Amino acid sequence: MTDFSWVGVGPLATRLLADFGAEVIKVEDVKELDRVRRLPIYKDGGSRTYGDEDAAPDPNRSGMFNNYSRNKLGVTLNMRLASGRAVAERLIASSDVVAENFAAGVLERWGLTAERIRELRPDIITCRMTGYGQTGPEASYRSYGPVVQAVSGLSHISGLPGREPSGIGLSYMDNLAAYYNSAAIMMALYRRNITGVGTDIDTSAIEVGINLLGPILLDVQAGRGPTRRPDFPAGNMAEFSRVAPHGVYPAQGEDCWIAISVRTDSEWRQLVGVMGDDSLVTNPAFQTMEDRYRNHEELDEVVGAWTRHFDATQLMTRLQAHGVPAGAVQTAQDVFDRDPQTHARQVMFSLDHPVIGTARFESAPIRGGAVEPDHWRSAPLLGEDNDYVFRGILGMSNDEYEALIGEGAIIQAANAASGAV
Repeated sequence: MTDFSWVGVGPLATRLLADFGAEVIKVEDVKELDRVRRLPIYKDGGSRTYGDEDAAPDPNRSGMFNNYSRNKLGVTLNMRLASGRAVAERLIASSDVVAENFAAGVLERWGLTAERIRELRPDIITCRMTGYGQTGPEASYRSYGPVVQAVSGLSHISGLPGREPSGIGLSYMDNLAAYYNSAAIMMALYRRNITGVGTDIDTSAIEVGINLLGPILLDVQAGRGPTRRPDFPAGNMAEFSRVAPHGVYPAQGEDCWIAISVRTDSEWRQLVGVMGDDSLVTNPAFQTMEDRYRNHEELDEVVGAWTRHFDATQLMTRLQAHGVPAGAVQTAQDVFDRDPQTHARQVMFSLDHPVIGTARFESAPIRGGAVEPDHWRSAPLLGEDNDYVFRGILGMSNDEYEALIGEGAIIQAANAASGAV
């Protein structure tokens, strides 16, 4: 696979395929490096915001790039030179898939139109990932995860009833759209194996977001009113089932919480038994699920007053032992270092990196026999695989390879890291 993608959704989509054995060749243009290489989110480097870029970052130290591009090969080309673009065309011609998530028109400016790509390899699969899609009046608009979430309608339904939309504090749609893209590539490969015909994949992240709104779109069509009203968004309440108690409650310690979701009378009886409060059994406000839902604010106060005296993880274990769905609200450090479930399933694993050192990653959330992921390397250093890809895979002679380096079409690793061309 020739992978021109950068930032989030594209690299995550191709990384999932690389995790399971696809040979992914990440192509970087040294004049416009992958933005996550420039984000100084370094191991042991202290905390900083996502967009707090360093004026002169080390492109090989970025922890985020290391995470997004593991298990890939990496090459550096100067796409502003005809000879650099010619090398890219040779890569495409030797690939089953070409992937990109640039703004609309970038590939075309390089001469890589759909027609030209099809000339290079008639049965190729192209995967183009954008916020708005390749067609329509807004196809040229630029976007990132938060923009996608806003335009798709997700931000408007996020938050608490009676409050302004809260949005989602991370590029959630990058991750979700990435899974759609990787699945689309696999379906296209399956189809080509049967028909011998390639295809063009046009994925809109906004349309992926709209797919999450199915029940809400039906709700609006049925005339139940706008998507922001006194009872909606539901906040911590269940959105479609009228159940209570259902929410996040305070636990012992600073900013510690536990989620509890009781959906049946049997679970309610078990919860009351653990709480040891017989008055809840006879309280007319809590006799039926409908009663508990109608009086959920009063019930939440009772449950919260009880949970705040217990360690969240210990209480979770105790409630689960009695059949009550409950979960401690974990921090990232809890998930990485203290959660016995993630440890037992090896959700986190380590790889060595020549610049960063040993780094930890989250594994692909897929298990099962012959489909175990193969994590064979950290992300490539800038231009690290030029020699292997261009001379080994494309079969360039030494003279041709050196000549392309000399004219700046292929950028040597040292020059690529320094930004020299």
